[in-house]
Amino acid sequence: MHVRGMNRRALRLNWVAGLGLTLALPALAAAASTATQTTLAVQTHDTNGRTQANATVTVTDASGSPATGAVIFKDGTSQLAGVALDANGQATAAITLSGGAHSLRAVYAGDSTYQGSSSDASSVQAQTSGSADFTMAVSPASVSVTAGTSATVTVSVTPVNNSSLSAPMYVTLSCSGQPNESSCSSFTPSQVSILSTTTGALTSDEVISTQAEGTTRLVPPAGSHRSANPVEWALLLPGIFGLGGLAWGARRRRWLQRIALVALVGLVSLIGTTACNSRYDYYHHGPTTTPATPSGTYTITITGQSSTGVSSITESTSLALTVK
Repeated sequence: MHVRGMNRRALRLNWVAGLGLTLALPALAAAASTATQTTLAVQTHDTNGRTQANATVTVTDASGSPATGAVIFKDGTSQLAGVALDANGQATAAITLSGGAHSLRAVYAGDSTYQGSSSDASSVQAQTSGSADFTMAVSPASVSVTAGTSATVTVSVTPVNNSSLSAPMYVTLSCSGQPNESSCSSFTPSQVSILSTTTGALTSDEVISTQAEGTTRLVPPAGSHRSANPVEWALLLPGIFGLGGLAWGARRRRWLQRIALVALVGLVSLIGTTACNSRYDYYHHGPTTTPATPSGTYTITITGQSSTGVSSITESTSLALTVK
C-alpha cells in the first residue's frame, strides 16, 4: 500500500510538472522573440551624372537596445543590397540609383532573439545620366549558411544610358570583406559585356563557400622522429642551468668560457631534436585540424569595374552573410 501511494504521488507530481511546462512554453517562446523597430535615413548626392543614396538603418528593441543580424535594402519589391548590423544596431550602404523615382525601404530579417521589422518607405528622385553607366544589385541580399556549406546569389548589372556606347563596356566582378576561412571569388561569368543594344539586366552567379572544422589529424608512422626520453630530459634541464651558471662565473677565465660555449652549442643542437623544436608537434602529431569559418554576420562587398575608353567606372553592392 505504501508503494502504491508513492507511485500515485509521483504520477500526480509528473502530471502537474508537465501541465506547468505546457503552460509556460508559449510565454518562454514569446520572451525569446523580442519585437524590434527599424528606421531608415537616406541622404543623396549627385556626382558625374549619377545619384548615390547613402542609406543608414538602425534597428532597436522597445527599450532602445541594439539588435543583431542582417538588413536588406529594397527599392519597391526589388532587393538592392544587404548589410550586417554593427554593435550599435546600425549599418550604412552606398547605393547608386538609375534615373527616376525610387522607393527605398530597409527590412530587418530578425534572428533567434529578435523579431523582424521593416522601415517606412523613403522616396528618392534620381537624376538621369547622360553618359554610359551601370547599377548593381544582388539577390538574395542576405544568406545564412552553416560552416562547411555554400550559398549562391545572383548579381545583376543593369545598363544606364548604354545607347551612347560606341564599343562594348566590359564589367569585371570581384568581391571583398568575406570572413576568414571562406571564399567568394567564384563568379559565373566573372565578366559581363554591355552593348549599346543591351536591354535589361545582365546577371552573374556568385558562390560563397565556407569551411567546417576538420575532425581528423594525420599522425606520421611511429618512430619516424625520435624524441628525448625522460632520462635525457633529466640530464638536459639541469645541464642547461649548470652550464649557464658556469659561463656566468667564468667571465675572467678564457678557457672556461670556450668550454661553456661549446657545451651550450651542443645543448642547443640537442634541443632542436626534442619537443622544444617548432617542428616537433608537426612530426609527431601531424598537421593541425582545419579551422571553421567563424560564426557571425558579415558584409561582403561586390564590386564591378569597367572602362568606356575615356574614364573608368566602379560600382558596388553588398551582401549580408550569416555563418552559423
